Amino acid sequence: MSGTAGGAGTPHGLADKLGIAAGMVVQELGWDEDCDDEFRQTVATCSGSEIVDEDYDDVVDVVLLWWREGDGDLVDALVDALTPLADHGVIWLLTPKAARDGHVEPSDVSEAAPTAGLQQTSSISAAADWNGARLVSPKAARGKGR
Repeated sequence: MSGTAGGAGTPHGLADKLGIAAGMVVQELGWDEDCDDEFRQTVATCSGSEIVDEDYDDVVDVVLLWWREGDGDLVDALVDALTPLADHGVIWLLTPKAARDGHVEPSDVSEAAPTAGLQQTSSISAAADWNGARLVSPKAARGKGR
């Protein structure tokens, strides 16, 4: 059974939207009990390995940053998330949807990202209670060509 052509509602469809493929190292920051376990399991399944935590000390392909209003300074968290990221890596900033506890205004993300040296390239509904914003360093967004 191939899930590569699946819709966003299927596990592989979500992983396709996130750009997660087998062999990628995914690091998770900001985990708490309110995080979506089904989303996390889908990511782990599609990458082919367990998600690593903040203690992982090697390069990663993707950072999942769970962030809620009141978690602190978003710019600082994004800069910290950049540290282990591979040159063409991606940060998925996961924030609670509107009317959920800890909701982060989209304007807060759009202001914090460039200050941290990132640009937002897309957004998705990551789970029932969570939105995802894809953040990349501008040089990674441009690719190899000029």
